[in-house]
Amino acid sequence: MSQPSPLLTPYQRQALFWSMVALGLGILLWLLRDVLTPFLLGAIIAYILQPGVAWFVQRRVPRGLAALVMMLVFIIVVSLLALLLIVVVQREAPLLQQQVPELISRLHNWAHPKLAYLGLSDFDFSSVRDMLTSQAQSSAQEVVVAAWKSLQTSSNVVITLVGTLIMVPLVVFYLLYDWNAMLARVVSFVPRRWLPKTTKLASEMDYSLSQYLRGQLLVMCLLAGYYGISLTIAGFEIALPVGIFTGLAVFVPYIGFATGLILALLAALLQFGSFYGFIAVTIIYGAGQILESFILTPRLVGERIGLHPLTVIFALLAFGQLFGFFGVLLALPVSAILSTALREVRRSYLASGLYKN
Repeated sequence: MSQPSPLLTPYQRQALFWSMVALGLGILLWLLRDVLTPFLLGAIIAYILQPGVAWFVQRRVPRGLAALVMMLVFIIVVSLLALLLIVVVQREAPLLQQQVPELISRLHNWAHPKLAYLGLSDFDFSSVRDMLTSQAQSSAQEVVVAAWKSLQTSSNVVITLVGTLIMVPLVVFYLLYDWNAMLARVVSFVPRRWLPKTTKLASEMDYSLSQYLRGQLLVMCLLAGYYGISLTIAGFEIALPVGIFTGLAVFVPYIGFATGLILALLAALLQFGSFYGFIAVTIIYGAGQILESFILTPRLVGERIGLHPLTVIFALLAFGQLFGFFGVLLALPVSAILSTALREVRRSYLASGLYKN
């Protein structure tokens, strides 16, 4: 008497098992997203700083001191980027306060005949002008008070932000300090028959992530120089802050470039008040995009992480939804790791009996 055939073949059971594991990991990530944010961000920062720590250690600097030095360098770079943005805001705010009435008057003179033709002549531009002028004349103290009240009403945001700012440096330091020991412990847990394949996959992930991060860092520096010099030649008074900020902000695709473009357009509007500024910004930033997309990125970063632009946008939105603002910074580095893992899963699937049979 023949035995009944099993409900699922071994390959189908294996596929079902790994599908359930992936689903469980996805649910766990969703439930622990607030807790994981500082650890993921700290891991990416530690990965970036690890070569510098290794360089100091090779020169007989204690590993703890080397980790602190590299963290200090990173904090200085981030602080300089924030100061650049503050310089731009402080420089533009008085000009904005002075020119809002004039800009509204120009808009009124241009739009009023057209609105009258459409039967909308009752639109009151003066009320808009008065409202914007009063807002622009608010003192810095009033702005700080309003921001503090807003933060008080969003206590969860404050707690999350403060917790992240405290946890990230701790995570970075301990990861840098115990880097080699942690890697050795991870390797010790891998089954010996899986070790060669696991080591190869980890090497591919390391190559993909390092290619993106270190190549992108060089692209950022070159673009910061390009935008700063180009805006200076065009006659912008705050060319260096805006240009350097734009170059460094391209680390976040689309969002960083768009922020720098808006700052440059605002600077052109307030300084020149004519089409010259807009034309100059259009030419400089258009050429910058061509330089980045067709010359710098292909040569210095390669194909980055091999993701389609729509996939990049989805990753930014998804990680932003899961982990907030810091998720936007994490999106592409983590996607570099995930894309390598998914390519290996795809190769294994195409070579499996489940696919062939």
